[in-house]
Amino acid sequence: MNGTLQSVLHPAGPDAVIIHQFAWVMFGAGALIFVAVMALLMLSMRRQARPVRPALWIAGAGVAFPVVLLTALLTWSTWRSTQLVPQSSHKALTISVTAKMWWWEVRYHDPASGREIVSANEIHIPTGKAVYLGLNAADVIHSLWVPNLAGKRDMIPGRVTGLTLRADKPGVYRGQCAEYCGEQHARMALHVVAKSPEEFDAWLARQAAPAAPASSPVLERGRAAFLEQRCQACHTIRGVAEYSRLGPDLTHVGSRMHIGAGVLRNHRGALAGWIADPQGIKPGVFMPGSQDLDGESLRALATYLEHLK
Repeated sequence: MNGTLQSVLHPAGPDAVIIHQFAWVMFGAGALIFVAVMALLMLSMRRQARPVRPALWIAGAGVAFPVVLLTALLTWSTWRSTQLVPQSSHKALTISVTAKMWWWEVRYHDPASGREIVSANEIHIPTGKAVYLGLNAADVIHSLWVPNLAGKRDMIPGRVTGLTLRADKPGVYRGQCAEYCGEQHARMALHVVAKSPEEFDAWLARQAAPAAPASSPVLERGRAAFLEQRCQACHTIRGVAEYSRLGPDLTHVGSRMHIGAGVLRNHRGALAGWIADPQGIKPGVFMPGSQDLDGESLRALATYLEHLK
């Protein structure tokens, strides 16, 4: 799937269409006011211009004009706001999203097995259906914003808020943390991947499965390196190590488009670089580097993670 430019001017959902209209109306109204003010300024600078009655200008331009314009904008925006999708989990697919410094934990419920599926930094949704995101934060205040699909919603520690998304067409829509949350706030991205309902169901079934087994000596060595380096102290791989969720779940990490919350495209070389020195790529992250890992084991570990799809 091709990515879509992250902008309110490229809507792909019903709420985004309304916000898109808000943006253009505000741009247009602001442009008209600017042009009118500049015209009056130029008129006032003409040497031959005669002074007019100040009371008339105050009553017309200072009172009547802003009252009429702002009343019209308020009436129209209030009417359009009532047409936004209700923020309700009723009859909607529910996905839990927890914001952390500086990544996103995403949880799904598999209706077939009843199992909870945990992923990171990507939200997969079916097109044409309402999806309710249950939002919370684990540390500081964050904010989820996917401009192509909906408005933004704050994520506050100890409180669950909600946001309803609906994508009208398949695509990859980039989102961003929109509330300053620390050193790597600007590099805390996520992607919403919208696909047909059939493709979504197939994807969810694959995600519910345990990790793919190590089927070669290289993969086996990578799996052993994962355990020897105590990666399971922070990461889970279902069927291999299920001890901690301090860091992203890696059961199907090879199927994700990016690592580091949008910092790097996901491939073997990027995985190896991230494992060896995450601080050099994203300073301030909580993951320590594995600089004591020999080159062959590092490549094997990256290969093992890449094959977890």
